[in-house]
Amino acid sequence: MSIDKTTLAILACPKCKGKLTYYTEKDELVCRGERLAYPIDENIPVLLADKARELSAQELEKVPS
Repeated sequence: MSIDKTTLAILACPKCKGKLTYYTEKDELVCRGERLAYPIDENIPVLLADKARELSAQELEKVPS
């Protein structure tokens, strides 16, 4: 799946309200501030903090800016 720039611009991390980055390799939305990756299920972003996974520092480095 690919998220268009307009949609990505209006989405925010539910925890900190920060900007999300689309991580194409894992098909996830990433919040750098919280170090969380939100899944995308059947082309729908699942922006629930309890469904997100924590990212290690090494994984976070791989996410494009």
